[in-house]
Amino acid sequence: MSSKIEEEFEQPPLWVLVVMYTNYMALYIFGYIADFCRRWNIGKTKKMAQDHKRNKGFSPLHDEFASFFTRNMYMRMRDRFNSPIQSVPGDTFELMDRKSDDQNWTFYFTGKAKKSLNFGSYNYLGFAENTGKCAETAEKTTEEMSCTFSSPRSELGTSKKHLELEEIWSAFLGVEATITFGMGFATNSLNIPAIAGPSCLILSDELNHASLVLGIRLSGAKTIVYKHNDMQDLENKIRNAIINGQDRTFRPYKKIIIVVEGIYSMEGSVVNLPKVIELKKKYNAYLYLDEAHSIGALGSCGRGVVEHFDCDVNDVDIMMGTFTKSFGAAGGYISGKKNIINYLRKTSHAHKYACSMSPGVCEQIIQASGAVASGQGKRRLVELRENALHFRQRLKKMGFIVFGNDFSPVVPLLLYVPSKIALFGRLMEEAGIAVVVVGFPATPIESSRVRFCLSASHSRAQIDQCLKEIDRIGNILQLKHSSQRKLTSNKS
Repeated sequence: MSSKIEEEFEQPPLWVLVVMYTNYMALYIFGYIADFCRRWNIGKTKKMAQDHKRNKGFSPLHDEFASFFTRNMYMRMRDRFNSPIQSVPGDTFELMDRKSDDQNWTFYFTGKAKKSLNFGSYNYLGFAENTGKCAETAEKTTEEMSCTFSSPRSELGTSKKHLELEEIWSAFLGVEATITFGMGFATNSLNIPAIAGPSCLILSDELNHASLVLGIRLSGAKTIVYKHNDMQDLENKIRNAIINGQDRTFRPYKKIIIVVEGIYSMEGSVVNLPKVIELKKKYNAYLYLDEAHSIGALGSCGRGVVEHFDCDVNDVDIMMGTFTKSFGAAGGYISGKKNIINYLRKTSHAHKYACSMSPGVCEQIIQASGAVASGQGKRRLVELRENALHFRQRLKKMGFIVFGNDFSPVVPLLLYVPSKIALFGRLMEEAGIAVVVVGFPATPIESSRVRFCLSASHSRAQIDQCLKEIDRIGNILQLKHSSQRKLTSNKS
């Protein structure tokens, strides 16, 4: 059990932090200089000065810092984000070539495309395919039932495919009932307000996804954020909240909900579910578990973090997840007791107002979940775990600081210095490898990173090719900051 919980969050040497903050200071200084030049029609981005005059007198769309950050930092590396592709996001894809003549403010396509290894998509089990049984049956269902029902589920948007999917998925998870939605983000943001209100208390992990944060804010519930995966901090805060009661009235909270994720997509860490369940029972709270990244990726049969820790599904009150990562589809689900699911059918805005899931997507999920339960699916699960563990261990041996849990297919490699974010992505693209680089505000300002997503579709040769390029670029950019490699070499 302890090996499933153990995670690494190594701190960098002091000199790395000094260089990082110095780099931010330099970017700020050059940003103010650039703003001065734009205001006085100096430089290549004179259009910005014209926009500034035209917008004078209007209320700003963003606060001053967000606007400054976007103009002078985000734009420097904008070519690393929102990169369009023109093929299936499998182990490889075709990355469309684009260029900018105005310092990344606008782009144009050159008409060329480059085949690249794909280490950025959430294609954990390799079901993002346009051939095979899943794709063929999904295409056939779309031809028979159309792309959409043009109606929400609560009106005329429910079909036999939706009912079949929900029945199959409930059996897959071992729960009483399931309700599905057309969008994963909305599954959180529009359903949390249906189960919590102003007289409720929500305890949220500090690294919970934006969809969870938005749903919690919309609920109007009292929110307490605890340190990431810190069970002692969670217990302290839930105990103090119960003792103090609601603000002003000091009455007991009507409902206490602990909100966690199975795998945290930016950290590659896994929730300490057994301890969370223990605290939930101890303090008579409800548990909301987001398995967006863990369903299909953890557990001997792909049933997520609950199976990974061999916990009882009945100890999780609300099991949420998405079909976009491991099953090559779209949308999300909430599973649990029948009374909870029936309540959501009456109160969920995502069920009452959003368009229902496409029948072709339903069929893709049905076929993919059936494959996961078969021998073929179990082979994919084994391949995913072996690929992720091999990749993570090799990076550590090279001397990189890598966050997260060994069982996680999400592998964040820390870059720290903001100027290296874009450069790392560009050098990897030149080497024929597409990766996702992430910086502030998506991460804390001191932990910029590149996030690799491993897949069962990756061959060992592809992984080793990627590792070879990471090693080469890591030497060029001086990214090998781990003290563990030095300790290992000293012992040897």
